[in-house]
Amino acid sequence: MTLTDAQALAIAEEAVEQAGGARQVYMNPRHPFAPNSTKRYEIDGHKVTVRIGESSAPAIVEVGPYVFEIQPEGLMKLFGPDR
Repeated sequence: MTLTDAQALAIAEEAVEQAGGARQVYMNPRHPFAPNSTKRYEIDGHKVTVRIGESSAPAIVEVGPYVFEIQPEGLMKLFGPDR
């Protein structure tokens, strides 16, 4: 199933909420090699990965071909298919 930008954003937002919310994911950096630095979910049939922020890398969420940066204010699209 092909995702639109809006669908991918909604799924990414749901995954971030399940991970504790944007502020929690963004403001609690983990050690770079921590075994719990990622959380994986399946939402509406799509595999989603939330990567907790680190001192050297931003917090991101991946939904299919989309990648969003997690900021305290919300999500910002970094990559996605060209339309």
